[in-house]
Amino acid sequence: MAAASLVLGIISLVIGVFMGVHGWIGAILGAVGIVLAVLARKENPDSGLATAGLVCSIVGLCLSAVMFLACSLLVRTVRGVASLVTG
Repeated sequence: MAAASLVLGIISLVIGVFMGVHGWIGAILGAVGIVLAVLARKENPDSGLATAGLVCSIVGLCLSAVMFLACSLLVRTVRGVASLVTG
């Protein structure tokens, strides 16, 4: 489970950085990665892999959510400006 949480955390980081509009996917993967990391840390509290997965998943979740919100607000603003220009 620790390796899976690390992989999901890394994928959510990549999605958060490069795919802002699809940030919700990264947020879901980050949340699942957090759950898996917490379960892995319960089984083996000294697992560095589980800790790395937890950190990557938390950062990936936050980054994906922020980028998704930023892109959503940008699209909303552009649509508002476009409607003002077209009349």
